[in-house]
Amino acid sequence: MSEQDCKDGGLEPQGEAAFRDIDEAIAWITQRMPKFGIQVGLKRMERLMELLGHPHRRLKFIHVAGTNGKGSTCAYLTRVLVQSGYDVGTFTSPYIERYQNRIQLNGVDIDDESLLKLANQIKPFADGMAQTDIGAPTMFEVSTAIAIAYFARIAFPDLVVWETGLGGRLDSTNIVAPIVSVITNVGHDHMDILGNSIEEIASEKAGIIKPGVPVVCTVEQPEAVEVMRRTAAERRTTLYLMGDQFRYASVESAVEHQVFDFSGPFRDVPGIGIALSGAHQQKNAALAVMTLEVLRQYYAVLVDDENLLEGMRTAAWAGRLEMIRREPPLLLDGAHNPEGAATLAEALRTVYPHKRLHLMMGMMPTKSHSDYLRHILPLVDTLIVTEPVFFKKMDADALADLAREVAGELALIIPIDVEKDYREALRMLTERTEPGDLAVVSGTLYLISDVRAWILYRKDSDKGW
Repeated sequence: MSEQDCKDGGLEPQGEAAFRDIDEAIAWITQRMPKFGIQVGLKRMERLMELLGHPHRRLKFIHVAGTNGKGSTCAYLTRVLVQSGYDVGTFTSPYIERYQNRIQLNGVDIDDESLLKLANQIKPFADGMAQTDIGAPTMFEVSTAIAIAYFARIAFPDLVVWETGLGGRLDSTNIVAPIVSVITNVGHDHMDILGNSIEEIASEKAGIIKPGVPVVCTVEQPEAVEVMRRTAAERRTTLYLMGDQFRYASVESAVEHQVFDFSGPFRDVPGIGIALSGAHQQKNAALAVMTLEVLRQYYAVLVDDENLLEGMRTAAWAGRLEMIRREPPLLLDGAHNPEGAATLAEALRTVYPHKRLHLMMGMMPTKSHSDYLRHILPLVDTLIVTEPVFFKKMDADALADLAREVAGELALIIPIDVEKDYREALRMLTERTEPGDLAVVSGTLYLISDVRAWILYRKDSDKGW
């Protein structure tokens, strides 16, 4: 995009318009997080899309929101659709190893050349917006714009699996008009922004429901269900709710192998196998199957049973009940809210046999950690509290104090160590894991990203939200 294009769009380029290499481009994008933070609202995204010529209008989106389970649901959808012969774009957040993970075509990260090109095209607009009343776009808004431009102008996927970042109604991803909306669940997360009650949070998630666009949902709390039903009715669209229009029945649940039967309004599909662990993954997988059934019925998307079963079986999602190492065993799980902790605790009780459980955890400062700890501490034999390498993190000493307080309330005696360097904490965790024990790293995905990159590649992970 030339300087003249920028002027024609109504904004003069400000400062340097070009990055020399991909590292400079990614640094410009990710450093917007501490500088501009999280700013809800769609005005900046609407302006960015206007300046870019509304590229989002050329794409078919599957919009996925929810408190937990968004990433794995996106993984199921992407894998089955790719297995069925479609070109599929996927946008998820946060990434696990490097910035490019969040924008993919057919499961492959955006290439550096395309990312550099798009960052150079968008930078003049972002700089120009910073000089106006509308303000500079945030890191997530720039990332969303880059993803849309990549899919619309370079990759040209048949479908885009499109995950919200935070909430739904005012999330930057809500700039799109999807062909189907998907809402996984509602829990206590980002309460400082989304609201203090399940009903308030559900209302924000339901913000992705569009008039006439079918919605598939697995919320379970009565107040959340009521919000979904009311919103769907107001927007005159069809709601496919787990327990009403579709359901699943567990057949088998083991480490890295589960089977369930699916029953829906259009047909039943028995014996669906998945490799992701944890009983909650059967629910996420059933949600994906119902979404695929809607795509078959409404949009003639061709997914035969062979490709459905193979895609579900081979879907993978890093950092969620992921056994990253076998000897000594080390399980990674990005549970970072009470609902995630409850799911992790259930998996530890039923799927992962162990003599002693050694937990290492680190958190962000804006979560409901007391309830998280109430779920997980009764299972823990030793605890190491650490910190992710990120500008915004919870102080390990403060988190350890909270853990001691909750342990006292529950009459638990647990050795709690504080080691702020996650690499040293990981060494301590490994040393204390004896044969038959299980080591678990849990908490913020920023910590999961750090540990995963260090174990697999002996390097620090990239950072960004």
